[in-house]
Amino acid sequence: MAGTPPSAAQPPSLRELTLTSLKIGCLGFGGPAGQISLMHRTFVDEKRWVDEPRYLHALSFCTLLPGPEAQQLATYVGWLLRGTLGGLIAGALFVLPGAAIVLALSWLYAAHGDVAPVAAAFGGVKAAVLALVAEALLRVGKRALKGRTELLIAGAAFIALALFALPFPLVVLLAGLFGAVRGASNASGGPMVAVSARPGRRRTLATVLVWSVLWLSPLLASALILGDGHWLTRVGAVFATLAATSFGGAYALLAWLQQQAVEAQGWLTTAQMVDGLGLAETTPGPLVLVNQFVGFMAGWNATGGKAGWAVAGAAMALWQTFIPSFLFIFAGAPWSETLRRSARARGALGAVMAAVLGVIASLAVWFAVHVLFAGSTAYRWPWGGSVWLPDPATFDLITTAIAVAAGVALIRFKGNVVLVILACALAGLVRWWLA
Repeated sequence: MAGTPPSAAQPPSLRELTLTSLKIGCLGFGGPAGQISLMHRTFVDEKRWVDEPRYLHALSFCTLLPGPEAQQLATYVGWLLRGTLGGLIAGALFVLPGAAIVLALSWLYAAHGDVAPVAAAFGGVKAAVLALVAEALLRVGKRALKGRTELLIAGAAFIALALFALPFPLVVLLAGLFGAVRGASNASGGPMVAVSARPGRRRTLATVLVWSVLWLSPLLASALILGDGHWLTRVGAVFATLAATSFGGAYALLAWLQQQAVEAQGWLTTAQMVDGLGLAETTPGPLVLVNQFVGFMAGWNATGGKAGWAVAGAAMALWQTFIPSFLFIFAGAPWSETLRRSARARGALGAVMAAVLGVIASLAVWFAVHVLFAGSTAYRWPWGGSVWLPDPATFDLITTAIAVAAGVALIRFKGNVVLVILACALAGLVRWWLA
């Protein structure tokens, strides 16, 4: 059952939701920060299908889950609007366009090693994403951070992550505990609303059982047919474990993935891993589509370049990474909606929401360092963790100019997102051709 969006007279048709979700899937560049910004602009500002408090409540809930929070947010909004089918449509179309592109580029990379024109176009797109994230931070910040307390929470979360590299789950947990103690009197989670979703234990258990079977069936089938030690089974086991334990978003799991894929399993080299991350960063869809690249290269390298097995590895990694998100949302979203009627829960989620804005700002800075500077180094703190510092000598003036122009078009002139992204991609191609 779907919740009723309080800001919409009636939910969108399945066709309308499908087309909008496909558009988001095709334009979802820039990792979680860019994708969350794009969905806010589309679902809240343009379509007005979901109001601000409910969108931010959903974002706060998804931030607490393991796995790709942006895809989970798309699934949550789809569920709110059109129930389980809407959640499937929104969640799947958020991933599939980028997955198709990454699969094609993975084959091109493995077979030919030449993706320079594609990388050049997506280099321009990254500049547009920076502008899109800046626009979203300004817009959401004005609406969500109305109180001094929420502003302080967001600032503290940004400092904790960007400067001191504290664990993401710890930052969110502390914010939630503070909000729960503070209570609902000053929470920014929005007014209490009635929802049509009524969670039940039996329904929740049935949902968990069905989606757990769907999630793990390919892995079990591979183990039974090919054996526990086969590379395809190991790919499934690694990414199933990753999906269930990867709290903190895509950036938090990259170190663990590097260790498993390169050092422990030997599926690909360090250089190939870095190239795969670059492909995932410059294509639409979640950053964890790098998992699909790793699965593809595992099959390619293990079978001496057999494309069929490589596609099987990519499919296994993709399935084990994203199917759990549907489990978490369809089982947990009805319970999350009831939390909006709890004073303490709304206070906790309101504080988490403020912390999430600080998290997005931290990701935006990380993204800007890697886009506007050709070189950067990780400074490691004595107490653990690290922070990325740009090399001033590698400052990219042209990319910065493209990003500023995109920001002016989006923020000052309210330009069309699609046209701005296409223009920046063209600028990146022209730059590569001239060079």
